[in-house]
Amino acid sequence: MNDTRYYEVAGHRFGVSAEEEVFALMQNYEPFVSASGIVPAITVETVAPAFTIDSLRASLIEELRQEDEGQEIICAKTADGHSVFEFRWWGETAGWLVCLEDYHEARLMMTGRYRKMAIDNALMVWYALSTADKGTALFHAAVVSHEGRGYMFLGPSGTGKSTHARLWLQYIAGTQLVNDDNPVVRDGVVYGSPWSGKTACYRNVSYPLGGIVMLSQAPYNRMERLRGLPAYAALVASISGKRWDARIAEGLHQTENALAQTIPVWHLECLPDEAAAKLCHENLHRC
Repeated sequence: MNDTRYYEVAGHRFGVSAEEEVFALMQNYEPFVSASGIVPAITVETVAPAFTIDSLRASLIEELRQEDEGQEIICAKTADGHSVFEFRWWGETAGWLVCLEDYHEARLMMTGRYRKMAIDNALMVWYALSTADKGTALFHAAVVSHEGRGYMFLGPSGTGKSTHARLWLQYIAGTQLVNDDNPVVRDGVVYGSPWSGKTACYRNVSYPLGGIVMLSQAPYNRMERLRGLPAYAALVASISGKRWDARIAEGLHQTENALAQTIPVWHLECLPDEAAAKLCHENLHRC
């Protein structure tokens, strides 16, 4: 029998309707438990009927594939316009997320294996899409807090975001980790989320953004302020979203533009060392 539980991330509430065995896999959502209400909701089915999956797969029009460290997300649409996302882990399907046109409701059908991966990916994708036109963006970034402000480190996978965050924790007194890989930014404030990277960090906290830093590996440490289009471009590559959907694309554009104009954006070329963390800290605190 399904139960419905409610969560709130960055001020956006949503409901999850599922069996108890699903909620047992959602311990990272516990800090975000919220009161009930009429909110967007997702229904999770633990094992999808084979005929339903076969019928769904046959009707899909593929739009995009994204791959990252063994995970693959296939973005598609049904003939009647519903967005569908297939989540694969090392080539095996973990689940299918089917969304209504406005993303107010969705259905996750899991195939039996990799259920935790299916739940987290589905909720993260659905959350990002349903809030994209509400001044909200889910970033691929690591975030630390220091003296009441949040600082976000961006860059492609393998750039050293988590490493740089750890250097702050080690060498900048008073630093705390907010999120390792998937923080939420809304109206200039950065929030912890139920989704993180290899470091489990699921904190329901928020801080005004004090700065955003794009990282690049280099044999030296050098930092410069980005303004205008370069600042905007630094943000675009690190935000999750379905940009071929006009409503979502416009919402993300508004958020990116606002951040580029109001939050200091920097480019840090660096080594993974103490000097890089201190150089970054010094520049950010001058703003």
